[in-house]
Amino acid sequence: MTGLTIVLDIGKTLAKLTLWTADGQLVARRSRPNTRADAGDYAALDCAGIEGWLAETLREFANMGRIDAIIPVGHGAAAAIVRDGDLACPVFDYETPIAPMLQRAYARDRDDFGVTGSPLLPDGLNLGAQLHALEQFHPGLFAGDAAILLWPQYWAWRLSGVMASEATSLGCHSDLWEPVNGRPSTMARRRGWADRLPPVRHAGDALGTLNREWSERTGLPENVRVHCGLHDSNAALLAARGFPEIADHDATILSTGTWFVAMRSPSPAMAADLPPLPEARDCLVNVDVAGRPVPSARFMGGREIETLTGIDTRRIDIVPDQPLLVAAVPKVLANGAMVLPTFAAGFGPFAEARGRWIAMPADAAERRAAVCLYAALVASTSLDLIGSRGAILIEGRFAEAEVFVRALASLRPQDAIYTANAHNDVSFGALRLIHPTLQPASTLARVAPLDDDLRAYRDSWQREIARAGGSL
Repeated sequence: MTGLTIVLDIGKTLAKLTLWTADGQLVARRSRPNTRADAGDYAALDCAGIEGWLAETLREFANMGRIDAIIPVGHGAAAAIVRDGDLACPVFDYETPIAPMLQRAYARDRDDFGVTGSPLLPDGLNLGAQLHALEQFHPGLFAGDAAILLWPQYWAWRLSGVMASEATSLGCHSDLWEPVNGRPSTMARRRGWADRLPPVRHAGDALGTLNREWSERTGLPENVRVHCGLHDSNAALLAARGFPEIADHDATILSTGTWFVAMRSPSPAMAADLPPLPEARDCLVNVDVAGRPVPSARFMGGREIETLTGIDTRRIDIVPDQPLLVAAVPKVLANGAMVLPTFAAGFGPFAEARGRWIAMPADAAERRAAVCLYAALVASTSLDLIGSRGAILIEGRFAEAEVFVRALASLRPQDAIYTANAHNDVSFGALRLIHPTLQPASTLARVAPLDDDLRAYRDSWQREIARAGGSL
């Protein structure tokens, strides 16, 4: 095979490598669970482990055909500090708690939400908070030729030796970017961080070719193009825009994984008509590959689901179990079994609430069904906050959780809820940067609502949240 493209997707939970033909056919897929490294003062991302796996897998892919291009995708709120051609310090893991004293000092220094579209988030979820902490842990960190490389662009640099910045990662609740103005934030300029950002390039730009080190490690030729890359949720958005139901319409993509991220893609006529977003409810303004603001909301849905069901028990998205879980819904509703937010404290539209069960079922299928209903209720709340309407496409792992997607269709009868029969939406979106005329091989499937009326259940859930002092 010839003319193949590799997509490197470094997510928070998994690192994935996929191999594609120029006409959008998936040839191979490999993945590796990510681990954390101990950096002393903080937890770090496992760059060495990812790199070793990457070299081994690229060597495998090199034997499958002629590779023309590599494009990286990465999760948000991560950056590598590179100095003298190497990492100046371990890469900060955004789930690392930051000392309250450091957080308070940082909070006083950051720009307003209305300017950056970036809410003040816990731990290291604001990239600026990571940089602030790293300056305390590593005095002189930004001396010499030190550069700040966003996570996808770190891997592009590692493979090609060419440094770049890119708008989708800069605009992902970093506090470093002004989405409307398309420039570094006042704080980033004042603290000198903007000067450490390499030139901004388009996500699809070819930065250079594979360097000699990686050619020798992998057996890939040195003429393989290495592209700039982008933020993973934005790659999912780009994949979704390949469907005619989404394309240039006012539509929302709900990307599901560790995070559930809702990104509303306004029509071109409405692109400047951003709704007012509540900062305290995990809403933010992302930036798409064209540099346009994208109103977004999120919650840690996958993490909550794992907490509620157990990582080692039967998952809610196992295909053979779907009829069983759908059949359990009437009993869940009849018994008033429900989950109240949140089991990921500090995140989502109910960040200050503390999660609990009401009438938790003894039956495992009923418990899983109730968790699906909970995920749909929180997702619908997030969609309301960003003014979603019309077409809503659910992509990612939990698009196969039938109770979840059908419950969302029941809760939003005025909208058209879709799923796509694809498991590589993020990677396919990155591929479309290189081959922009590609159309998805599958079609969208319209989701049918549940047979059960969820209105009374939703009203009861909202009353319980209000009784506990939560906002709706």
